Amino acid sequence: MAVNLVNVENVSKVYGTRALLDGVSLGVSEGDRIGVVGRNGDGKTTLIRMLARLEEADTGRVTHSGGLSLGVLTQHDSLDPKATVRHEVIGVMADHEWAGSAKIRDVLTGLFGGLDLPGFENGLDTVIGPLSGGERRRIALAKLLIEDQDLIVLDEPTNHLDVEGIAWLAQHLQNRRSALVCVTHDRWFLDQVCTRMWDVQRGTVHEYEGGYSDYVFARAERERIAATEEVKRQNLMRKELAWLRRGAPARTSKPRYRIEAANELIADVPPPRDTSELMKFANARLGRTVFDLEDVTVTAGPKELLRHLTWQLGPGDRIGLVGVNGAGKTSLLRALADAARTGGEEQPAAGRITVGKTVRLAYLSQDVTELPGTLRVLEAVQQIRDRVDLGKGREMTAGQLCEQFGFSKEKQWTPVADLSGGERRRLQLLRLLMDEPNVLFLDEPTNDLDIETLTQLEDLLDGWPGSMVVISHDRFFIERTTDRTLALLGDKTLRMLPRGIDEYLERRRRAVEASVPTPAAAPAKERPGVSAADARAAKKELQKVERQLDKVSEKEAKLHARIADDATDFEKVAKLDAELRELVAEREELEMRWLELAEDA
Repeated sequence: MAVNLVNVENVSKVYGTRALLDGVSLGVSEGDRIGVVGRNGDGKTTLIRMLARLEEADTGRVTHSGGLSLGVLTQHDSLDPKATVRHEVIGVMADHEWAGSAKIRDVLTGLFGGLDLPGFENGLDTVIGPLSGGERRRIALAKLLIEDQDLIVLDEPTNHLDVEGIAWLAQHLQNRRSALVCVTHDRWFLDQVCTRMWDVQRGTVHEYEGGYSDYVFARAERERIAATEEVKRQNLMRKELAWLRRGAPARTSKPRYRIEAANELIADVPPPRDTSELMKFANARLGRTVFDLEDVTVTAGPKELLRHLTWQLGPGDRIGLVGVNGAGKTSLLRALADAARTGGEEQPAAGRITVGKTVRLAYLSQDVTELPGTLRVLEAVQQIRDRVDLGKGREMTAGQLCEQFGFSKEKQWTPVADLSGGERRRLQLLRLLMDEPNVLFLDEPTNDLDIETLTQLEDLLDGWPGSMVVISHDRFFIERTTDRTLALLGDKTLRMLPRGIDEYLERRRRAVEASVPTPAAAPAKERPGVSAADARAAKKELQKVERQLDKVSEKEAKLHARIADDATDFEKVAKLDAELRELVAEREELEMRWLELAEDA
């Protein structure tokens, strides 16, 4: 029988006149992996802070089992700014001690990309003070994970991690014996890690068995039976439920609450998007040209990020862009945005970007646009326009769109100065959509947004007729809103990934394995059986294979564009699809040859 680690008994917490938690009773046992979800401001962080005894309850009590070893990651670290990374993470351990620990090596490689911390100027001896908030957060997480605990409490652990880092963290937590309580808006992460869910709503906490998919099924069924939620919200949930049940295998974990009832709920729910219909509408709004890049080189200061890039963003394309940090994702969007803003006059370091004459671009950057603090939410949206055309005969007023994004009628009269970071992010996105763009660039749009707002945004984008590029570390959001995935792997090229983010993670894993020598191998010695001449020949052929891969990738991109252009001609599409399959097979053979040659080189 599992030992009870923490008991929360009849706990209440009031801020001002608002009861965040009202008579909540919960428990955490050995082996529990609990995900905590709910709208921003509903009390998720307050709940886990009281669970960890970092904050006192107004009434009720929280008890810990005797000798409980507890690790907590809060949203604000307590690292010593004068200390080095080595001092905070490794402590006084000698190099041979920590380097001999498989756990420490795994944590440093998983969170920082290598034992020498390649992103930090002085590696482990980097002083913490000047580092960014994201870097400090990774250091705090590494410090916590290197230690052994009975219970880990994490508040937004995936913030500031890339897709690889999130995948590594999910696997790491699955393999740990510690119990876990975790607040996060990352739905893929919740599905991978958690076996129970706590849904914090209006002062109460509803408990569900299973991960995020199970939670969506169970909550939809509970609300169907209760029939108390508003129609709009219930319809949104049915749509997400349909996506989860019909999606990739990772999205279809077996629910523990009445599969038949869940399937009955979505029997009449159509797919999220009618792609061919949206493509027709996008062609009408944009014409044939959106962005054409020919032999483009993108730089950031003296650093060359992308070289000889030939690529086309066509009408109706919905692209998810992933890649290693610093590979040039944001720089590529900025180069496109600069060309659009200046009507094609501002061009990259080399090559040419052609912008369609009808392009109306909206660019959501990672920086929140500052608005006058005295401006009300509704006024800030109405500054752009009073009504917005969402396509396919759908039209919304500024007030209606505000409500869809979680700004109630009362909240719409809140001054901008009183909004949280997440609310300002929502407002920025609202203002962009009100301007009726036909091309959207979204750079980390999910930052600071809660799950309910994310589902509303996804619903809005489902029927949005235009071209879209999304950069995000939120794997669920990318898979949900885009149709194709492209990657920047740090080799100055843009590659199409037919199998999406799973393929990206596989490629990155192979690249890391190829670049890191095994502990048994001495770096100065050549691999047995490979002479210096053979190594030189391998390097030469390696370059040839890389050029072939680039050409195949270009052909794939052009084929996808032709398939989009001829979407209504099924005979043509069938022929093009056959060509595409041959190209994919050719690329996979080249990639296998590349890996063989990389070992010899």
